[in-house]
Amino acid sequence: MGNHGSNLDDILAEDMHHWYNKFMKESPSGLITLFELKAILGLQGMSEDANSYVDQVFFTFDMDGDGYIDFVEYIAAISLLLKGEINQKLKWYFKLFDQDGNGKIDKDELETIFTAIQDITRVHDVPPEEIVSLIFQRIDVNGEGELTLEEFISGAKEHPDIMEMLKKMMDLTPVLVIIVNGRRNSV
Repeated sequence: MGNHGSNLDDILAEDMHHWYNKFMKESPSGLITLFELKAILGLQGMSEDANSYVDQVFFTFDMDGDGYIDFVEYIAAISLLLKGEINQKLKWYFKLFDQDGNGKIDKDELETIFTAIQDITRVHDVPPEEIVSLIFQRIDVNGEGELTLEEFISGAKEHPDIMEMLKKMMDLTPVLVIIVNGRRNSV
C-alpha cells in the first residue's frame, strides 16, 4: 500500500517543466496519437473490449477531437485524475462510460468498460455483471435500465460503497506511473 501511495505522491510532486520534458521526450511532435499512446503504455495484443476502452479513454482526453492529445490535454487529464474534485471525476467517468454519446449509460456500456478494465489490469475480483447489477440496483431509481449524468452523480455520491468501487476500478495511477517512468525506454 505504501508503495502505491508513494508513486502517487511522486507523480503529484512533479513540476510542470518536468511533465513537459517527459511529454516531449515521448512525443517530440508535441502530439500523441492513439497508436503512440498504446505503444507508450505497452498495450499490444489486448482483447477487443480492452482495446475499445483504451480508445474511449484516448478520445475522452482528446478534448478538441482532433485525433491527438496535445500537452494541454495531457496535463488536464493528469490533473483531473490526480487532483480533480469528485464531481469532475464523476463527469469524466460518465463521459467515458457513455460509449455511444447519447447522454445515458446502459448496462451493456458499463459492463463493456468494466470487462475491459479487468482485461487491462488483470484484476478479476468481481465479475463485471455483478458490479453493473449492483450499480443499477442502487442508482437506477426509475428502473429504466439507463442512467443519466444526474442520476449517476447523485447515486454514486449517495452510496459510498459504489463510489469506492468506481474509484478503485478507475484508478489510472499505474498508467501515469508508466508514463512518468517512460516504459517505452525500458522495453
